[in-house]
Amino acid sequence: MTRRLYHDDAYLRRFDAEVVAHTTYKARPAVVLDRTAFYPEAGGQLGDRGQLGDTQVVDTQETDDGTIVHVVEGAVPAVGARVTGELDWLRRRQHMAQHTAQHLLSGALLDRAEAATVSARLGESSLTIDVSRDRIPDAELAGAEALANDLVDDDLAIRAWFPSADELAALKLRRDPKVAADIRVVAIGEFDFSPCGGTHCARTSQLAAVRITGAERYKGMTRVTFTTARRGRAELFSRDQILRGLAGQFSCGPAEVPLAIDKLRRDAEAASTELTQLKSRLATAIIAQLPGTGPAIAEIPGDAELLRSVAAKLAGAGRDAILCAPDDTGAAVVVMRAAGSTLDCGALWKQLAARLGGRGGGRADRAEGRVATAITDWAATVADVAG
Repeated sequence: MTRRLYHDDAYLRRFDAEVVAHTTYKARPAVVLDRTAFYPEAGGQLGDRGQLGDTQVVDTQETDDGTIVHVVEGAVPAVGARVTGELDWLRRRQHMAQHTAQHLLSGALLDRAEAATVSARLGESSLTIDVSRDRIPDAELAGAEALANDLVDDDLAIRAWFPSADELAALKLRRDPKVAADIRVVAIGEFDFSPCGGTHCARTSQLAAVRITGAERYKGMTRVTFTTARRGRAELFSRDQILRGLAGQFSCGPAEVPLAIDKLRRDAEAASTELTQLKSRLATAIIAQLPGTGPAIAEIPGDAELLRSVAAKLAGAGRDAILCAPDDTGAAVVVMRAAGSTLDCGALWKQLAARLGGRGGGRADRAEGRVATAITDWAATVADVAG
């Protein structure tokens, strides 16, 4: 069995080892070492990456029989070779922090929301905890987050060890161990005791902060998304930059951006209402200029929305509407029939689309789309297509 150096010192970044075997993992070359500081993926924590001499370690995994395999790219060191391993430390340090934050937040969710952790995923792009409670009020989530950050500020010591049977029996574990022997416990001060084989920070203050960024119902549970440490800072700084950019555009302070956006939304809604009213008045004026009392076959400058408004008014007044709005590349088309009419709008549109090349569709009472042929005489085109 490979000696797991990370159990002795989670902060060990560089170590010497001997290659004891070659193997493969999912068809990729891998090596087995007699000792390693590389953590294999487990417990929601991703496997470490780094270097073995000049060879890149792109993943670390543990097989079903407990063998730790280092998946490599490049020249595979020979069996028996002595190699120097070096971790991708920034990545490992973040993984240690987010695993520690998960323990801390899981304990806080249990304490403040009576929500026990079922599983956790500490991925490359998101950190999530699934808890057994279906719905958690925002106030309880905020309480759990506040407790976690109070414990960060308290700078609690974090200890990981293999307790004796008697010592283990006296501990109040947050969850049951997944193994029956060699049970390793991670303690965050006196707040949380959890069986865990992962790597963790030495003190809670190294997390800087824990932030819940979302919560949603998931398979009868609640999935809580969070961030912390370097990743948390990067997300915070990015959002602050975006907020400051918005504040500059609105000529206000960052704290006033929500008010500025709300005003912009209200102004946009008012403008949209006014535009709709103007288009309705324009549609009425256009209809007044259309000759005759039968089906209205007309070219109308504008867009599809204006065509719909004119067609609806025409149909309401008892006239079929076969309208187009031509432009340089074709035309928008709207066909709508009046009550009691026998016009099949969908069938007419299919004929127009087949003749002029178009995309769209509809039913017997209305149809619309766009044709790709320039319109020169719409009334003649409709008459020719309709036979």
